[in-house]
Amino acid sequence: MQLAHQNVALYVTGSIAAYKAAFLARLLIKAGANVRVVETEAAAELVTPLTFESLTKASVLTTTFTLDHPAQIEHIELADWTDIAIAAPATANFIAQIANGLANDAASLTWLATTGAKFVAPTMNTHMLENPATQRNLAQLEADRVYLLAPEAGFLAEGYEGLGRMPEPETIVTRISEVADEPLTTDNKLAGKRVVVTAGGTREHLDPVRYIGNESSGKMGYAIAQAAVNMGAYVTLVSAPTRLTPPAEAEVIPVESTEEMRDAVVSAFQRSDVLVMAAAPADFRPVAVADQKIKKSADNDRLQVDLVKTPDILKAVAKVKQPGQFTVGFAAETQNLLAFANQKLMDKGVNMLVANDVSQAGIGFNGDQNQVTFLLPDQAPQKTPVLTKTAIAKLIMTKINDVWTV
Repeated sequence: MQLAHQNVALYVTGSIAAYKAAFLARLLIKAGANVRVVETEAAAELVTPLTFESLTKASVLTTTFTLDHPAQIEHIELADWTDIAIAAPATANFIAQIANGLANDAASLTWLATTGAKFVAPTMNTHMLENPATQRNLAQLEADRVYLLAPEAGFLAEGYEGLGRMPEPETIVTRISEVADEPLTTDNKLAGKRVVVTAGGTREHLDPVRYIGNESSGKMGYAIAQAAVNMGAYVTLVSAPTRLTPPAEAEVIPVESTEEMRDAVVSAFQRSDVLVMAAAPADFRPVAVADQKIKKSADNDRLQVDLVKTPDILKAVAKVKQPGQFTVGFAAETQNLLAFANQKLMDKGVNMLVANDVSQAGIGFNGDQNQVTFLLPDQAPQKTPVLTKTAIAKLIMTKINDVWTV
C-alpha cells in the first residue's frame, strides 16, 4: 500500500514511549501521508501538543470540551477524515477502552467513530502485557479486525529486559504498508468460491492414550479460514485436534491422523477451487498400534517403536487436481529454509508455497506471531515482516487472489 495522500490519525497514549510517536509522525509525513494527532491527557503530559502541531501543521485533539471550529463536531470530523488510525504507543488502559467500546475521552470517542483501517502497537510492561485481561482485550481487537503491531523485546523503562517495547517507527510504517486494509487492486476472485483450509497437527497413536504429534496449535490455519470467510469464500476447514474456535461460517471436518486428513482433503478438494495446506501433518506413524496402554515394567527400560511414513497429502491432491484449481503448501523448517522450501515447491506441484522458520522463538508453532516467505514459480521470494497470524492470513489470501488465474 502507498501512504501517499492517505489520511492518517495517530493516537498517542500515556506511555513513556510517547516520544517515539513524534518520530513516527515525521516518517508518515515523509511517506506522503496527511497526519493528524489525537493525544490522551496522560500523553500530553509527556509530549506537548505543540510538538505534534509543529510537525504535522495541524491542531491536536486532546479534549471534547473545546470547539476550535464550532461549525463541526471535531471528533466526528476527524473520524470521518481518517483512512488509517494508528494507536502508537497504545497503553493497556487505552487497549481496554477500545476493546470494550468505551468512549469516555476524546481519543476513545474518535476511535469508536472511525471506520477506516485500524492499527494498534501495544506498549507496556511485560507483566501488564501478559496479564489475562490484556490478552483478552488484544484477542477482542483482532476479532474486530484491528491489526496488532507486535511489541518488541528489549530494555524497558523499569530497568530490565522484557517484551512490551513499542516497535521502532520505521518498523511500524513498514508493517502498515504491508497490511493496511485497502480495497484489492483487482476484483475479489475468492468471493463465492470454495476454499479448503487445513489446520493443526495430526496425531499418530502408539496406544489408546499416547500419540506422536507436533507443536502446531492450528492458529495459522484457523486465521486463514477466517480470512477466506472475510473475503466471501465458502470455507471447509479440515482440522486436526486444537483448542480453537473455528469461524462460525465454515464447514468443519474434524480429523485426527494424517491418513484421515488426506482422505478428507482429497474428497473436499474435488468440489472446491482453492486448497491451503496450513496443517502440520505427522511425517511418520507407528507400524503397529497397541490395543491397550503400554505399561512400564521392571524389565523394559527401553521401548522401541517401528515407524513408517504417513501418506503425502499434497501428492494425493496432485493426482486429482484439475485445471483452474489453486493449491498452496506450507513449509515449516528449522534450517536451510529457502533451499528446502524451493525443493518442496517443485516436488509437490503446488501453485504457491508459504515458508516459515519455526526455530525462531515466539514465531510459528504455538505463537501468536509469524513471519513467512512467499515462493511462486519463476518469481523472487517475498518475505513478510513479523506480524500477527491474523495479518499474515490476510496477506496469504490476498496473495492468492492476486496471482490466481481463474
